[in-house]
Amino acid sequence: AFGVIADIQFADAEDGHDFGGSRRRYYRHSLRLLRDAVRAWAAESPPIAFVLQLGDSIDGLNARRGEAEGALRQVLEALGRLPVPVHHAWGNHELYNFSRARLAQSGLCSRPAGAAAGPPDGLCQAYHCSPAARLRLVVLDAYDLSILGRDPDSPRYEESLRLLREKNPNEDLNSPAGLKEPQFVAFNGGFSQAQLDWFDEVLKSSDGNQEKVVVMGHLPIHPDASDRVCLAWNYEAALSVIHSHRCVVCVLAGHLHDGGYCLDSHGVHHLTLEGVIETPPESNAFGTIYVYEDKMILKGRGRIADRVMQF
Repeated sequence: AFGVIADIQFADAEDGHDFGGSRRRYYRHSLRLLRDAVRAWAAESPPIAFVLQLGDSIDGLNARRGEAEGALRQVLEALGRLPVPVHHAWGNHELYNFSRARLAQSGLCSRPAGAAAGPPDGLCQAYHCSPAARLRLVVLDAYDLSILGRDPDSPRYEESLRLLREKNPNEDLNSPAGLKEPQFVAFNGGFSQAQLDWFDEVLKSSDGNQEKVVVMGHLPIHPDASDRVCLAWNYEAALSVIHSHRCVVCVLAGHLHDGGYCLDSHGVHHLTLEGVIETPPESNAFGTIYVYEDKMILKGRGRIADRVMQF
């Protein structure tokens, strides 16, 4: 069993609203909801083996207030009360607060030391591990291609900006207005070819070892588990890798605070978790997933519905 949570987006600030001004965000209460989740996971019997934190652990508001380090410390302290590993995806809000180089030195870097677990590019935070026999976890870095968190003089920044401007002619690069491919906005990102090649090799090995693979990342990669905007730039390339193998059973993501789900044409479950940040204080948004030989069962709390995902 393992815990799942997404889009905590904590800030020590009064409630606010999303960028459209229509949805309430509970910045301060999100930390209390995380602590409630930690207490629930700690009481699980049999105990959970790990937690997946699907990105956007603190809000970009912290950067403007000069409170990023303190906010992150409180989130990591809450998660640190669990005696199990926490696997972190990096989202856009982490990259509003910190450079990738700083994140790589922080408690949000859960990639194991050594190059064997991930792609050769040390700044790419993708990695894989085997938390149980015949089960593999792959953490994808959905902002490997992105203009967020990178030095503007770096080749990867220039490549990402060029791609973004090709697809998005809007003056505001966060606006999807009028786009044929509305996922090409600055608050999303994508996967480099090097990461996709590495991902393909990992899945090839899991096929050979008859493993079940759970994939996690901040951005959804299936349009039926998201809206048309909140997707990885090159989600189709990631899907193509997954569909060329038989081992992947589930893809977990955050980013879209309403959540989403679909079972795709290849039998892969795509589950997008509802965000803590837009969850009222009297509710919650986290879950525990129980893994069996032939299925995974999600026991959701608050806004997250129970779900059975057959293999």
